Amino acid sequence: MKLQGNIVDIQKKRIFKGEVTIVDGKIKEIKEVNHAEENYILPGFVDAHIHIESSMLVPSEFAKIAVTHGTIATVSDPHEIANVLGMKGVEFMIENGKKVPLKFNFGAPSCVPATSFESAGAIIDSEDIKVMMENPDIKYLAEMMNYPGVLFDDEEVMKKIQYAKDVNKPIDGHAPGLRGEDITKYISAGISTDHECFTYEEALEKLQKGMKVIIREGSAAKNFEALINLLPEYYKNMMFCSDDKHPDDLLVGHINQLCERAVAKGIDVFKVLQAACINPVKHYNLDVGLLAEGDDADFIVVEDLKKFKVLQTYINGGLVAENGQSFVESVDFEVLNNFNTKKKKTSDFEFHSASEKIRVIEALDGELVTNEIETKSLIEKGNLVSDTANDILKMTVVNRYKDEEPSIAFIKNFGLKEGAIASSVGHDSHNIIAVGVSDKAICEAVNFLIENRGGVCAVSNTDKKIVSLPVAGIMSDKPAVEIGKAYAELDKMAKNMGSTLRAPYMTLSFMALLVIPSLKLSDKGLFDGNTFKFTSLEVK
Repeated sequence: MKLQGNIVDIQKKRIFKGEVTIVDGKIKEIKEVNHAEENYILPGFVDAHIHIESSMLVPSEFAKIAVTHGTIATVSDPHEIANVLGMKGVEFMIENGKKVPLKFNFGAPSCVPATSFESAGAIIDSEDIKVMMENPDIKYLAEMMNYPGVLFDDEEVMKKIQYAKDVNKPIDGHAPGLRGEDITKYISAGISTDHECFTYEEALEKLQKGMKVIIREGSAAKNFEALINLLPEYYKNMMFCSDDKHPDDLLVGHINQLCERAVAKGIDVFKVLQAACINPVKHYNLDVGLLAEGDDADFIVVEDLKKFKVLQTYINGGLVAENGQSFVESVDFEVLNNFNTKKKKTSDFEFHSASEKIRVIEALDGELVTNEIETKSLIEKGNLVSDTANDILKMTVVNRYKDEEPSIAFIKNFGLKEGAIASSVGHDSHNIIAVGVSDKAICEAVNFLIENRGGVCAVSNTDKKIVSLPVAGIMSDKPAVEIGKAYAELDKMAKNMGSTLRAPYMTLSFMALLVIPSLKLSDKGLFDGNTFKFTSLEVK
């Protein structure tokens, strides 16, 4: 097969009219040829850090949509399903991903559970990491969230890192806000990347100390604007990622959108494409072609180098998408889950107190970090209740792996004026997490999820909707278009109920993420992410 167009040689920073010859899935020859084609041929896009599970799609269904946006590969941390199903979950992701052409590159989840302060469905210890590191399907040690464990030389943490070093596989970082001597020590342990930078100064320090910084722009956490001005100088050591991408957002675009935004800011197109196409392949040693003779024929054809409208996507020489149409087929797979809690009573969500003040989680739109604030209590019949007038809503995390009492907290900025929303996508352990205007509404939303063995739902005064997620309680067994549409309707319902957040369900899913400061809620209680200790809801 021969293909003509304007060849974009990113590494040599040149564009020339040429022809690509493909034989048996490989690029046999690239030569300069004069022709009338105006399209551009370039290496495909790579998401340098993503949890496929966040799309609510299994890998094979994720691939079906991603290829239409020119994505040919991902660096994927199966941390979410591992917290539910352990190594069996990781194996599910690898095997399902192998059934489609997109090149998934999975890592070994380093923090399952992420902390000892929450209940997960499984444990992956250092000996499990050792086994996974010897598996050629495992490309790297995934994000080391337990940065206190690194700083204090925790024996189990250091073993995991060493097993990755022993087989010369990269180690991903996760160190939001870590600066100074602490980040120096974290890097010296062998950790090479971070996708959690949320300020220019933080990312600059990490780059100057030798780390590779991944610019994240997901459905909830959006750091592109804060970090993109570092790219012109540090393009050799930066990449793009989405981290978490909800299905409705994935239908619209992927890494191609970040390239468009970066070029629109006047950044040199070769530098942008170096970060989007080349750096992830080289850093993680991926088996992905870079549009060179002898490489796998993995590349895309775009209309121009401004909008990056994808006309064709090729993987191993096969045309997998054209003009928005995907040729990736759905595949059969076993539906696995781990959901073992019984339905709750309204009284389970009461919190009896006489405290005049309470600690409240302040959710920040577009951020994973939260603030801790103190507010005046609203008490009815001895029970702390939601104060909708001041947007202080009751929140709960319910252990979904066994029957335990729900934990209770309060949260600001969700804005609900009626009902409740709930999700069994609750990073990192994926217990049930809900927020609502009353104990009754919260209970109804929680039980709705329990009945369906997982999903995301909304319960209003007049209606209730759910997107069921039967695969590990975090992914659907349905196609992306169907799930994307259903999720968009649910998102709209939450906003009609009063939520002012851009992505209320994505934000909700991170309110149990203990490794991101400041104040979060696990199934075991209210947690201070700065001191890494539990704290009291009541202010004494």
